[in-house]
Amino acid sequence: MPQVPMQHVLILAAILFTLGLAGLMTRRNLIFTLLCIEIMLNASGLAFVAAGSRWGQPDGQVMFLFILAMAAAEVSVGLALVLLLHKSQAALDVDAASELRG
Repeated sequence: MPQVPMQHVLILAAILFTLGLAGLMTRRNLIFTLLCIEIMLNASGLAFVAAGSRWGQPDGQVMFLFILAMAAAEVSVGLALVLLLHKSQAALDVDAASELRG
């Protein structure tokens, strides 16, 4: 079975990271912001797995597991913030989150 060249995998990871970053900069909805952060984390995990596969080391998969654990924690905290923001206000706008201070 032929292997996918590492350059193609890294280009895909860079495209995914760029799409996540562009979405993070343009969207103001909190759910889309969390989704874009997840896309960026998955892109970095893909780069780790590609590098680990290239050098024949399991370190890339281990780092990807750490990234998945961090993403799960981020999603749980983000969902709690979304529920709190939706309970206090009707909108999920990121700018409205600054009113939660006090």
